[in-house]
Amino acid sequence: MKFVRFGEPGSEKPGMLDADGTLRDLSGVVDDIAGDVLANLPQLDATSLPLVEGNPRLGPPVGRVGKFIGIGLNYKDHAEEAGLRLPREPIVFMKATSCISGPNDPVILPRNSVKSDWEVELGVVIGKHAKYVSEAHALDYVAGYCVVNDVSEREFQAERSGQWTKGKSCDTFGPIGPWLVTPDEVGDVQNLALSLNLNGKRMQTGTTAAMVFSVAHIISYLSDMMSLHPGDVIATGTPPGVGMGMDPKLFLKAGDIMELEIEGLGQQRQHVMQDA
Repeated sequence: MKFVRFGEPGSEKPGMLDADGTLRDLSGVVDDIAGDVLANLPQLDATSLPLVEGNPRLGPPVGRVGKFIGIGLNYKDHAEEAGLRLPREPIVFMKATSCISGPNDPVILPRNSVKSDWEVELGVVIGKHAKYVSEAHALDYVAGYCVVNDVSEREFQAERSGQWTKGKSCDTFGPIGPWLVTPDEVGDVQNLALSLNLNGKRMQTGTTAAMVFSVAHIISYLSDMMSLHPGDVIATGTPPGVGMGMDPKLFLKAGDIMELEIEGLGQQRQHVMQDA
């Protein structure tokens, strides 16, 4: 099943897609796709729900995100292009939840940004409290999967000392969606194709089969260190083809168009703008 949130920022309503891809209003059943709802997402015939007229904005498909966790260098070929060793354990960083935006909202480059970059990633949305979870049972705690663009300002991230969080948390640097897709519809989460185009040119092509650490391993690993709660989002790493890995390096500028896709999880499209 595919769940969505639609409407203006901060006022999104819950919705579902029916078998034809038509948007249906779920607000008469649940108040939001968030919190404890994620542990028991509605199982119903979407055609029984009211049609949503027009073409409303799609927001992030999960609300009230408590933690937005990133995993770094989780694809072997991406680590190679970055000139870095493969990690022995998952590299964990945080993205501020204030960076979260809808899948097609503009990405706004912060003032003085000269090295903003793109990263298509598989997003994992936690559905129920997870603590000390075994890898064998880790996927039982997943509400669904989605597309994430882990937009990253590389100068802020790597050249201004401190932690990666500074380059990962700028406003609009966390587009999520368009849909939250339940695990039964996704199938093998370790065999999904990912891609990103910039201005119509293919930059990233990959598959989740190339992950260094699987989704199940990541959830288990994190749950040993912190409780994971319903609505927490984990961005699981990016395949090769980011701007900092190119020769010469290539970074985002105002007017660029990013288009992202993950097999079965939908597409994103963002217009890049410059903050005043």
